[in-house]
Amino acid sequence: MKYRVRIGDRMHDVVLEGDTAVIDGETLRVHLAEVPGSPIRMVTVGDAVHRVVARREAGRGTWRLSVDGWTVTAEALDERQRAILERQRASGPQGPAPLVAPMPGLVVRIHVAVGDAVVAGQGLVAMEAMKMENELKAAGAGTVRAILVEPGQAVEKGTVLVELA
Repeated sequence: MKYRVRIGDRMHDVVLEGDTAVIDGETLRVHLAEVPGSPIRMVTVGDAVHRVVARREAGRGTWRLSVDGWTVTAEALDERQRAILERQRASGPQGPAPLVAPMPGLVVRIHVAVGDAVVAGQGLVAMEAMKMENELKAAGAGTVRAILVEPGQAVEKGTVLVELA
């Protein structure tokens, strides 16, 4: 599977096939083992083993990765996802994306009010899912148009929580 991975302002071409990864033309022997029931993965690259905590962030293919004490945000899109995203970007601005529940859970706190100006990456809603609290953040700048949930409310994956204008 081919991926285009952005870490910070750097882009990387990654091809994964079995226990082999080709990253920017360099072939490496790799192995990924998930720790059941947790966001922890044990990643082996060559002879080195790394403990990686991987959490999905708002935005398609976006992850917050804690690797051996370092935390980075990475966007990893396969060819299909990248083509869809490029088509969406080419169609022009559609306005700020609404905040949508990435998984079923319970709304714990709402950090904004209608009319508040928000910036990309700002926490809007705290949600509990799978016994973990997750901070859901704005994908882009905008103004809060509507808050469609309240603390204590259970929501399903895909539920619109906050609309932005």
